[in-house]
Amino acid sequence: MFGLFRRPPPIRDTAALANFIDRQAAFVVQKGIYEYARARAGHYAKVLFHESEFQQAVEQARWRAYPLGLAMVAELVHGMLRPHAGDRHGTVHAALVSLALDVFDRYPVPAALGDDGWSQARRELKQQLARIDLHPAKLAKDIPEPFARAYFSLLPVHQKLRASEFPTIRNYLRVTMVNTHDELSRRMDAAAMVAMLSAENFEQTGRSGR
Repeated sequence: MFGLFRRPPPIRDTAALANFIDRQAAFVVQKGIYEYARARAGHYAKVLFHESEFQQAVEQARWRAYPLGLAMVAELVHGMLRPHAGDRHGTVHAALVSLALDVFDRYPVPAALGDDGWSQARRELKQQLARIDLHPAKLAKDIPEPFARAYFSLLPVHQKLRASEFPTIRNYLRVTMVNTHDELSRRMDAAAMVAMLSAENFEQTGRSGR
């Protein structure tokens, strides 16, 4: 019981950062999917959540949305590290891209997507991560903007029933990313993490060059 009052542990290494990115990416996309579906179903939520067709739709939605969550959280991390990176910002960006793709690769191919769908999702994620370094860092609340419409389209509720509710979903993503930023600010020493990512990227580059 007393564990409920403990603060989350500090993020002191890249493994802890990878776990944070993974958990937050899953949280932001799955919470939105389940809570929105529950709100739309109202009193019929329990019945809906036990229907196999709906379960299949949720399974596909959450795996399609997971790379979007990874892209958003990775961009958030990048924006927090960038002011501390100086002339190492390219190195830090490359290390963060590698870290986020490693997180993606933790998971076997979801049956709901298949090999082709999962491979396509990875390619799109890699492209999204590559673009992070092409523009100034965004405020946390603005990061979901390029992803919100794609996420909204994945919700397992008929389009006619959710046609006017895109602003609600976009605001949910914005608020969640602000909360994620606040948590990461409390738990991570950004300057120390820049040093770790730079060192790891140097080691990986050195090994690949031998």
